[in-house]
Amino acid sequence: MTSQAAGRHQDLPTALLDVGWVPQDAGRGPGRASGPWELVMDIVEVPPSGTRSRRPTRSAGTGWWVPALAGAAAFWSANLVISMTPIAAGYRSALSIPYVPMLVEAAAGALVVAGALAFVLVRYRERVPGAGQVSKALLLGVGALVLLTVLVEVPSKLRSDVADPGHWLLVASVFNAVRILALGVTIGLVTRPRRTRGDRHRPGRRREAES
Repeated sequence: MTSQAAGRHQDLPTALLDVGWVPQDAGRGPGRASGPWELVMDIVEVPPSGTRSRRPTRSAGTGWWVPALAGAAAFWSANLVISMTPIAAGYRSALSIPYVPMLVEAAAGALVVAGALAFVLVRYRERVPGAGQVSKALLLGVGALVLLTVLVEVPSKLRSDVADPGHWLLVASVFNAVRILALGVTIGLVTRPRRTRGDRHRPGRRREAES
């Protein structure tokens, strides 16, 4: 029984070849033996130790709400700095705008603008023209600035009783440009793809391999 079992095990590779499970020429390269088990090992090759599968780059935020909050914080911070200037004080005095409610309204407006911009940038990244995330975010910010000026600033200044509405419209447009610039840059930086640790060390390994 033992000799018959051993003979069956020895004939198993030949049987596999006869049935057609393992082709005789599969994986055969120059200078390699043509044994059946070596042919199977040639088919299942182990990749070299120097090559690893590349992981896809990770984005800084898993959704649009993280860059939206960061952009809103940048918008509101820029608004706070602007509100401390003499020009902003004259603007509030001319239009009778109280200081604290202005800060609250700026925070609400920042959330709306940043949320819309971040949502479009994250969900439709490939459709937004631009070379990088920052340029794409700034382009969307320009569009938001135009809409904000046409739909909000122009009607509010025309309905106001201010002496020179064109002057204060220009001042408000400059304020909005600075705030949206801070918002766009922040969202662009937050949504920019981040390299993994393996990607950071890969150039060093390539230089070592070349040397």
